[in-house]
Amino acid sequence: VEEAQAGQSRSDFVHKMSIALKEARETNYWLRLLEAGEMLPKEKLTEILKESEEIKKIIGAIIVSSKK
Repeated sequence: VEEAQAGQSRSDFVHKMSIALKEARETNYWLRLLEAGEMLPKEKLTEILKESEEIKKIIGAIIVSSKK
């Protein structure tokens, strides 16, 4: 997201935000693996997973609105 803010054009911004979304999705995947493996307390992971989902939604909304 930091790189996207310095994008040289709208398409560059969208491209870099798309990369940020992919990274957020991967983070969410690893968090779910931690949850499945019971590596951290479920209460802690539940909140982190919720925040991770929100971040993905925000980045996705930015991408959609930037393409208009």
